Amino acid sequence: MTEEGSGAADVVDSVIGALADPTRRRLLDLLAAQGEATATTLAERLPVSRQAVVKHLAVLDAAGLVSGARVGREVRYAVRPAALDTTARWMASLATEWGRRLAHIKRVAEAAERDADPTHPD
Repeated sequence: MTEEGSGAADVVDSVIGALADPTRRRLLDLLAAQGEATATTLAERLPVSRQAVVKHLAVLDAAGLVSGARVGREVRYAVRPAALDTTARWMASLATEWGRRLAHIKRVAEAAERDADPTHPD
């Protein structure tokens, strides 16, 4: 993550920590499907209390994954994709690097196999 800086690393750390909990992942799925919802509406779809949903939403908000906006007496939450996009770019970069490493290991192993095979023509 050196090319993106420590700010991006902090974002990725927060996102991965927030997404480590299955209830928070489910909340994010629900919000992505619905567009926006209140904690009460979300709690109706989960086996946890409204207070637990509010705490989970606070973690998702701190990680930059959701935001809450007051509409009258309600707070409506919606997905904020920027932090997730940053994390996805980091994961794609990591996958690309691992792909390069595995391709190199494969080339080395194939060369060693050819070198060890006395019947293989040079």
